[in-house]
Order: sequence, then structure tokens, then C-alpha cells
Amino acid sequence: MEILDPTVAAEVADRLLEIEAIRLQPEKPFIWASGWKSPIYCDNRLSLSFPKVRSLIKENLVRSIQHFFPDVEAIAGVATAGIPQGALLANDLDLPFIYVRSKPKGHGMENMIEGKIVPGQKVVVIEDLVSTGGSSLKAVQDLRNAGFEVLGMVAIFSYGFGVADENFKKSKVRLIVLSHYEALLPRAVHRNYVTDETLKSLSSWRQDPANWNP
Repeated sequence: MEILDPTVAAEVADRLLEIEAIRLQPEKPFIWASGWKSPIYCDNRLSLSFPKVRSLIKENLVRSIQHFFPDVEAIAGVATAGIPQGALLANDLDLPFIYVRSKPKGHGMENMIEGKIVPGQKVVVIEDLVSTGGSSLKAVQDLRNAGFEVLGMVAIFSYGFGVADENFKKSKVRLIVLSHYEALLPRAVHRNYVTDETLKSLSSWRQDPANWNP
């Protein structure tokens, strides 16, 4: 996992906290589908309803693509949350846009990928959130199976799990994020969302989320 800029990481974290796209409640953890207890809930789709935050994210997605993947020929969004972000980005870069479904369409052509498929085309995948990387990397594999050359992935936020880093490394996918959990915590303390005492528990969650207890 790489970031565009530490200042951007802090600013994006600030804005996501401000609009409650990210919520922290270590005393009353969220329960994920996996059964993991989590002190954080992240839904970056909320940023679409806030023009200034939406523009901040879009502008830095554009910067990330231009800096890390200048040879990109198309943008691919991951359904569903990566679709609007990817479409906004593709429009600014004047590039083709496609998106990857989580499962094939149930009727008609039963497409897995929506949009023009051009074998050999160089694409960058757009995600809103990376946890373990499972669903994100499945989209990458679907694109590769269709003949695309995947240059890498850009996401708005990552929890920064070690298992995600391992999964992306194994899949040979370069991951760029605008912000991440480590950048978030000091901003949460600064905004009085959490205390210094709670910070230790929040930090330990990222190290071992499966066995974390508040």
C-alpha cells in the first residue's frame, strides 16, 4: 500500500470523519459479516452527497492516476461503490469507463464487466474501501480474465491490514490509497472523536482484527 501524500491522507480522513462517512465507536463495536468486531464503520458513498468532499476525493484520485499510472487507457470501477467515483474520475481524465460486477448479470448477456471490453487495454481499478482485499482482487482477476492489463488499483481508504498487503503482493497489484487507518487515528484524537486512552485499543484492532476485544 502506498499513499499519494501524507497531507492528503490527513485531509481526506478529516473530511470523512466530518461527514460521518467514517464512524468510530470502540465502546460499542460494529459486527462485520465475517463475525469480526470492529471499532470503525466506513461508507465512503456518503461523500457523493457532499460536493466539496466529492471534489476533494475526485481531484486526488486524478492526481494519483497521473502520478502513479500515467500510461492508463481506461478506468474500471468495482461495483457498487467504486462505480460513481470511477465514472467521475474517467470523465475528468477523458478516458473510457467500465465497471466490474460482483457476480454476472442474471439475464441478457450475463455480463461480468459492463462497458467496452478491449483486450490488452491498460486499466486502473477504482475502489472506495479496501479491507482484506478479497472482493477488490476478485475484480482485478475478472478484468485479467477478460484480457485487460491491470496497472494497479486506487482506493479512497484502507484499513491497512497486513493480510491485505500480502494479498495484493501475491496478486501483483500495486495499491494506492488516498487515506488509511493510521492517518485517521491522530485526526480522530484531534477532533475529540476518541481519547488518548481509547487510541491504544483502536491501534491494537488493526494488528489483530479477528481477535480484538474492546
